[in-house]
Amino acid sequence: MTDYPWQPGTATGVGSYPGEDPAEALRIVLGELPGLPHLPELPARGPGADLAGRTAGLLIDMPVHLEPSGWRFSDRPGRDTLRSRDHLARDLDVLEEVAGGHDGPFKIQVCGPWTLAASIELRHGDRALKDPGAVRDLAASLAEGVAAHVAGVRRRLPAATIVLQLDEPGLPAVLAGTVPTASGFSRLRAIEEPVAEETLRRVIEAAEAYPVVHCCARDVPYGLLRGAGAKAISVDLRMVPRRDDDAVGEAIDAGTGLFLGAVPATDAALPSLRATAEPVQDLWRRLGFPAAHLGRQVVITPACGMAGASPRYVRQALERCRETAGMLYEAAD
Repeated sequence: MTDYPWQPGTATGVGSYPGEDPAEALRIVLGELPGLPHLPELPARGPGADLAGRTAGLLIDMPVHLEPSGWRFSDRPGRDTLRSRDHLARDLDVLEEVAGGHDGPFKIQVCGPWTLAASIELRHGDRALKDPGAVRDLAASLAEGVAAHVAGVRRRLPAATIVLQLDEPGLPAVLAGTVPTASGFSRLRAIEEPVAEETLRRVIEAAEAYPVVHCCARDVPYGLLRGAGAKAISVDLRMVPRRDDDAVGEAIDAGTGLFLGAVPATDAALPSLRATAEPVQDLWRRLGFPAAHLGRQVVITPACGMAGASPRYVRQALERCRETAGMLYEAAD
Protein backbone atom coordinates (compact mmCIF):
# COMPACT_ATOMS: atom_id res chain seq x y z
CA MET A 1 0.00 0.00 0.00
CA THR A 2 1.07 3.58 -0.59
CA ASP A 3 3.10 5.14 2.21
CA TYR A 4 1.46 8.29 3.61
CA PRO A 5 3.11 10.71 6.04
CA TRP A 6 0.02 10.73 8.28
CA GLN A 7 -1.26 7.94 10.51
CA PRO A 8 -4.62 6.20 9.92
CA GLY A 9 -7.63 8.07 11.22
CA THR A 10 -6.14 11.55 10.79
CA ALA A 11 -7.79 14.95 10.47
CA THR A 12 -6.38 18.35 9.55
CA GLY A 13 -7.44 21.89 8.71
CA VAL A 14 -7.50 23.62 5.35
CA GLY A 15 -5.65 26.80 6.26
CA SER A 16 -7.37 29.95 7.48
CA TYR A 17 -8.76 30.79 10.92
CA PRO A 18 -10.44 33.79 12.55
CA GLY A 19 -8.55 36.19 14.79
CA GLU A 20 -5.19 37.88 14.72
CA ASP A 21 -3.07 35.95 17.26
CA PRO A 22 -0.85 33.38 15.52
CA ALA A 23 0.26 31.76 18.78
CA GLU A 24 -3.29 31.16 19.97
CA ALA A 25 -4.37 29.81 16.58
CA LEU A 26 -1.40 27.45 16.43
CA ARG A 27 -2.08 26.14 19.94
CA ILE A 28 -5.66 25.34 18.93
CA VAL A 29 -4.43 23.52 15.83
CA LEU A 30 -1.86 21.51 17.78
CA GLY A 31 -4.45 20.61 20.41
CA GLU A 32 -7.30 19.65 18.09
CA LEU A 33 -5.33 18.22 15.13
CA PRO A 34 -2.31 16.46 16.65
CA GLY A 35 -2.02 13.93 13.83
CA LEU A 36 -1.50 16.51 11.07
CA PRO A 37 -1.27 20.07 12.42
CA HIS A 38 -0.66 22.97 10.08
CA LEU A 39 0.44 26.60 10.04
CA PRO A 40 -2.71 28.73 10.49
CA GLU A 41 -3.43 31.65 8.20
CA LEU A 42 -5.09 34.71 9.76
CA PRO A 43 -6.48 36.98 7.01
CA ALA A 44 -8.20 39.18 9.63
CA ARG A 45 -4.79 40.79 10.15
CA GLY A 46 -5.39 42.64 6.89
CA PRO A 47 -3.53 43.04 3.58
CA GLY A 48 -0.65 40.64 3.24
CA ALA A 49 -2.31 38.01 5.43
CA ASP A 50 -4.78 36.98 2.71
CA LEU A 51 -4.09 33.99 0.45
CA ALA A 52 -2.78 35.88 -2.56
CA GLY A 53 -0.91 38.56 -0.62
CA ARG A 54 0.70 36.07 1.73
CA THR A 55 2.03 33.97 -1.14
CA ALA A 56 3.04 37.02 -3.17
CA GLY A 57 5.39 37.85 -0.30
CA LEU A 58 7.28 34.64 -1.13
CA LEU A 59 7.92 35.59 -4.76
CA ILE A 60 11.53 36.20 -5.73
CA ASP A 61 12.21 39.51 -7.52
CA MET A 62 8.49 40.09 -8.19
CA PRO A 63 7.28 42.61 -5.59
CA VAL A 64 3.61 43.58 -5.30
CA HIS A 65 1.54 46.42 -3.94
CA LEU A 66 -2.15 46.73 -3.15
CA GLU A 67 -4.50 48.69 -5.42
CA PRO A 68 -8.26 49.18 -4.90
CA SER A 69 -8.75 46.40 -7.46
CA GLY A 70 -6.40 44.02 -5.63
CA TRP A 71 -2.75 42.96 -5.76
CA ARG A 72 -0.55 44.30 -8.57
CA PHE A 73 3.08 43.81 -9.48
CA SER A 74 5.44 46.69 -8.61
CA ASP A 75 8.85 47.90 -9.72
CA ARG A 76 10.27 47.59 -6.21
CA PRO A 77 9.23 46.19 -2.83
CA GLY A 78 6.97 48.57 -0.98
CA ARG A 79 4.96 48.67 2.22
CA ASP A 80 2.55 45.94 1.14
CA THR A 81 5.23 43.43 0.15
CA LEU A 82 7.08 44.09 3.39
CA ARG A 83 3.87 43.65 5.38
CA SER A 84 3.31 40.23 3.79
CA ARG A 85 6.81 39.15 4.68
CA ASP A 86 6.54 40.51 8.22
CA HIS A 87 3.35 38.52 8.86
CA LEU A 88 4.98 35.31 7.67
CA ALA A 89 8.22 35.95 9.57
CA ARG A 90 6.24 36.41 12.78
CA ASP A 91 4.27 33.24 12.11
CA LEU A 92 7.46 31.24 11.61
CA ASP A 93 8.98 32.62 14.82
CA VAL A 94 5.82 31.57 16.68
CA LEU A 95 5.95 28.18 14.97
CA GLU A 96 9.46 27.53 16.20
CA GLU A 97 8.60 28.69 19.71
CA VAL A 98 5.34 26.75 20.09
CA ALA A 99 5.94 23.65 17.93
CA GLY A 100 9.71 23.40 17.38
CA GLY A 101 9.82 19.88 18.78
CA HIS A 102 7.03 18.49 16.58
CA ASP A 103 8.18 15.19 15.10
CA GLY A 104 5.29 14.15 12.86
CA PRO A 105 3.85 15.50 9.61
CA PHE A 106 3.24 19.25 9.54
CA LYS A 107 1.37 21.08 6.77
CA ILE A 108 1.96 24.52 5.32
CA GLN A 109 -0.18 26.22 2.67
CA VAL A 110 0.59 28.53 -0.26
CA CYS A 111 -1.44 29.78 -3.19
CA GLY A 112 -0.87 27.75 -6.34
CA PRO A 113 0.49 29.35 -9.52
CA TRP A 114 -2.78 29.44 -11.47
CA THR A 115 -4.94 30.92 -8.73
CA LEU A 116 -2.15 33.42 -8.09
CA ALA A 117 -1.91 34.34 -11.78
CA ALA A 118 -5.66 34.90 -11.84
CA SER A 119 -5.45 37.09 -8.72
CA ILE A 120 -2.49 39.42 -9.31
CA GLU A 121 -2.54 42.18 -11.92
CA LEU A 122 0.30 43.22 -14.18
CA ARG A 123 1.62 46.76 -13.86
CA HIS A 124 -0.80 48.03 -16.53
CA GLY A 125 -3.82 46.41 -14.89
CA ASP A 126 -4.57 43.16 -16.75
CA ARG A 127 -4.42 39.94 -14.79
CA ALA A 128 -1.12 38.08 -15.02
CA LEU A 129 -3.08 35.11 -16.38
CA LYS A 130 -3.57 37.00 -19.65
CA ASP A 131 0.16 37.01 -20.47
CA PRO A 132 1.84 33.59 -20.98
CA GLY A 133 5.27 35.13 -20.42
CA ALA A 134 4.15 36.67 -17.15
CA VAL A 135 2.73 33.31 -16.03
CA ARG A 136 6.06 31.60 -16.77
CA ASP A 137 7.95 34.24 -14.80
CA LEU A 138 5.46 34.01 -11.95
CA ALA A 139 5.70 30.22 -11.79
CA ALA A 140 9.51 30.31 -11.77
CA SER A 141 9.53 32.95 -9.04
CA LEU A 142 6.95 31.05 -7.02
CA ALA A 143 8.84 27.76 -7.35
CA GLU A 144 12.00 29.40 -6.00
CA GLY A 145 10.14 31.21 -3.23
CA VAL A 146 8.17 28.17 -2.11
CA ALA A 147 11.32 26.04 -2.02
CA ALA A 148 12.94 28.64 0.25
CA HIS A 149 9.81 28.73 2.43
CA VAL A 150 9.77 24.94 2.82
CA ALA A 151 13.46 25.03 3.74
CA GLY A 152 12.76 27.76 6.31
CA VAL A 153 9.97 25.76 7.93
CA ARG A 154 12.17 22.65 7.93
CA ARG A 155 14.88 24.54 9.83
CA ARG A 156 12.34 25.48 12.51
CA LEU A 157 10.81 21.98 12.67
CA PRO A 158 13.85 19.77 12.08
CA ALA A 159 12.12 16.55 13.17
CA ALA A 160 8.90 17.10 11.15
CA THR A 161 7.86 15.80 7.74
CA ILE A 162 6.74 18.84 5.74
CA VAL A 163 3.48 18.57 3.82
CA LEU A 164 2.98 21.35 1.27
CA GLN A 165 -0.57 22.28 0.29
CA LEU A 166 -0.96 24.31 -2.89
CA ASP A 167 -4.31 26.12 -2.88
CA GLU A 168 -5.83 26.15 -6.37
CA PRO A 169 -9.51 27.13 -5.99
CA GLY A 170 -9.23 29.16 -9.21
CA LEU A 171 -7.84 26.36 -11.39
CA PRO A 172 -11.20 25.04 -12.73
CA ALA A 173 -12.12 28.58 -13.89
CA VAL A 174 -8.68 28.97 -15.49
CA LEU A 175 -9.20 25.74 -17.45
CA ALA A 176 -12.77 26.65 -18.41
CA GLY A 177 -11.92 30.18 -19.58
CA THR A 178 -14.31 31.83 -17.13
CA VAL A 179 -11.85 34.09 -15.28
CA PRO A 180 -13.02 37.69 -15.84
CA THR A 181 -10.70 40.34 -17.24
CA ALA A 182 -9.71 43.23 -15.00
CA SER A 183 -12.59 45.27 -16.42
CA GLY A 184 -15.05 42.46 -15.82
CA PHE A 185 -16.56 42.87 -19.29
CA SER A 186 -15.06 39.75 -20.85
CA ARG A 187 -13.28 36.50 -19.96
CA LEU A 188 -9.67 35.45 -20.29
CA ARG A 189 -8.80 32.62 -22.66
CA ALA A 190 -8.86 29.09 -21.31
CA ILE A 191 -5.49 27.53 -20.46
CA GLU A 192 -4.80 24.15 -22.04
CA GLU A 193 -4.49 21.28 -19.58
CA PRO A 194 -0.91 20.25 -20.54
CA VAL A 195 0.26 23.82 -19.92
CA ALA A 196 -1.57 24.00 -16.60
CA GLU A 197 -0.16 20.65 -15.53
CA GLU A 198 3.43 21.50 -16.42
CA THR A 199 3.29 24.86 -14.61
CA LEU A 200 1.92 23.27 -11.46
CA ARG A 201 4.48 20.47 -11.66
CA ARG A 202 7.29 23.01 -11.75
CA VAL A 203 6.27 24.40 -8.37
CA ILE A 204 5.61 20.99 -6.82
CA GLU A 205 8.96 19.55 -7.87
CA ALA A 206 10.93 22.56 -6.67
CA ALA A 207 9.46 22.39 -3.17
CA GLU A 208 10.77 18.93 -2.22
CA ALA A 209 7.92 18.37 0.25
CA TYR A 210 4.95 16.00 0.31
CA PRO A 211 2.55 17.72 -2.14
CA VAL A 212 -1.19 18.20 -1.61
CA VAL A 213 -3.35 20.33 -3.92
CA HIS A 214 -6.50 21.88 -2.45
CA CYS A 215 -9.39 22.83 -4.73
CA CYS A 216 -12.71 23.62 -3.06
CA ALA A 217 -14.46 24.52 -6.35
CA ARG A 218 -16.54 22.38 -8.69
CA ASP A 219 -14.96 20.47 -11.59
CA VAL A 220 -11.76 19.50 -9.79
CA PRO A 221 -9.26 18.28 -12.46
CA TYR A 222 -8.15 15.14 -10.61
CA GLY A 223 -6.15 13.68 -13.48
CA LEU A 224 -4.30 16.92 -14.11
CA LEU A 225 -3.40 17.30 -10.42
CA ARG A 226 -2.08 13.75 -10.23
CA GLY A 227 -0.14 14.29 -13.45
CA ALA A 228 1.44 17.39 -11.95
CA GLY A 229 2.72 15.35 -9.02
CA ALA A 230 0.08 15.82 -6.31
CA LYS A 231 0.22 12.87 -3.91
CA ALA A 232 -3.01 13.97 -2.23
CA ILE A 233 -5.98 16.04 -3.36
CA SER A 234 -8.08 18.15 -0.98
CA VAL A 235 -11.72 18.85 -1.87
CA ASP A 236 -15.01 19.97 -0.39
CA LEU A 237 -17.01 16.74 -0.17
CA ARG A 238 -20.18 18.58 -1.17
CA MET A 239 -18.48 19.47 -4.46
CA VAL A 240 -17.88 15.85 -5.48
CA PRO A 241 -20.76 14.94 -7.83
CA ARG A 242 -21.39 11.45 -9.15
CA ARG A 243 -20.11 12.50 -12.57
CA ASP A 244 -16.64 12.68 -10.96
CA ASP A 245 -16.80 9.06 -9.77
CA ASP A 246 -14.46 7.74 -12.47
CA ALA A 247 -11.84 10.43 -11.85
CA VAL A 248 -12.05 10.03 -8.06
CA GLY A 249 -11.91 6.27 -8.39
CA GLU A 250 -8.80 6.48 -10.56
CA ALA A 251 -7.15 8.71 -7.96
CA ILE A 252 -7.98 6.29 -5.14
CA ASP A 253 -6.80 3.32 -7.20
CA ALA A 254 -3.50 5.11 -7.86
CA GLY A 255 -2.98 5.53 -4.11
CA THR A 256 -3.60 9.29 -4.09
CA GLY A 257 -4.56 10.58 -0.65
CA LEU A 258 -7.91 12.32 -0.32
CA PHE A 259 -8.48 15.20 2.05
CA LEU A 260 -12.27 15.29 2.27
CA GLY A 261 -14.02 18.40 3.58
CA ALA A 262 -16.81 16.79 5.58
CA VAL A 263 -17.53 19.43 8.24
CA PRO A 264 -19.06 22.89 7.55
CA ALA A 265 -16.39 25.61 7.56
CA THR A 266 -18.62 28.38 8.94
CA ASP A 267 -20.88 28.40 12.00
CA ALA A 268 -23.59 25.78 11.66
CA ALA A 269 -25.46 23.23 13.72
CA LEU A 270 -23.13 20.27 13.43
CA PRO A 271 -24.80 17.01 12.40
CA SER A 272 -24.20 13.91 14.50
CA LEU A 273 -20.90 12.11 14.29
CA ARG A 274 -22.52 9.30 12.31
CA ALA A 275 -24.19 11.76 9.92
CA THR A 276 -20.83 13.48 9.35
CA ALA A 277 -19.14 10.20 8.51
CA GLU A 278 -21.88 8.78 6.27
CA PRO A 279 -21.11 10.82 3.09
CA VAL A 280 -17.48 9.69 3.27
CA GLN A 281 -18.47 6.06 3.70
CA ASP A 282 -21.08 6.36 0.96
CA LEU A 283 -18.49 7.68 -1.50
CA TRP A 284 -16.08 4.87 -0.66
CA ARG A 285 -18.74 2.16 -0.97
CA ARG A 286 -20.08 3.64 -4.20
CA LEU A 287 -16.66 3.43 -5.77
CA GLY A 288 -16.18 -0.15 -4.59
CA PHE A 289 -12.94 0.15 -2.63
CA PRO A 290 -12.07 -1.97 0.43
CA ALA A 291 -13.27 -0.35 3.63
CA ALA A 292 -9.93 -1.13 5.27
CA HIS A 293 -8.19 1.41 3.02
CA LEU A 294 -10.46 4.32 3.90
CA GLY A 295 -8.97 5.29 7.25
CA ARG A 296 -5.45 5.18 5.83
CA GLN A 297 -6.02 7.01 2.57
CA VAL A 298 -8.58 9.63 3.66
CA VAL A 299 -7.90 12.67 5.86
CA ILE A 300 -10.96 14.51 7.22
CA THR A 301 -11.02 18.32 7.04
CA PRO A 302 -13.46 21.22 7.24
CA ALA A 303 -15.09 22.02 3.90
CA CYS A 304 -12.74 24.97 3.35
CA GLY A 305 -10.86 27.63 5.28
CA MET A 306 -12.46 28.82 8.52
CA ALA A 307 -11.67 32.54 8.54
CA GLY A 308 -15.40 33.32 8.57
CA ALA A 309 -16.18 31.12 11.57
CA SER A 310 -16.39 32.09 15.23
CA PRO A 311 -13.53 30.95 17.50
CA ARG A 312 -15.91 28.75 19.48
CA TYR A 313 -17.17 27.03 16.35
CA VAL A 314 -13.62 26.47 15.09
CA ARG A 315 -12.84 24.29 18.11
CA GLN A 316 -16.11 22.37 17.72
CA ALA A 317 -15.57 21.81 14.00
CA LEU A 318 -11.96 20.66 14.39
CA GLU A 319 -12.98 18.30 17.17
CA ARG A 320 -15.67 16.88 14.90
CA CYS A 321 -13.12 16.39 12.12
CA ARG A 322 -10.84 14.50 14.50
CA GLU A 323 -13.67 12.36 15.89
CA THR A 324 -14.97 11.58 12.40
CA ALA A 325 -11.55 10.49 11.18
CA GLY A 326 -11.14 8.23 14.20
CA MET A 327 -14.60 6.72 13.74
CA LEU A 328 -14.00 6.01 10.05
CA TYR A 329 -10.75 4.25 10.81
CA GLU A 330 -12.21 2.19 13.65
CA ALA A 331 -15.27 1.23 11.60
CA ALA A 332 -13.09 0.04 8.73
CA ASP A 333 -10.56 -1.79 10.86
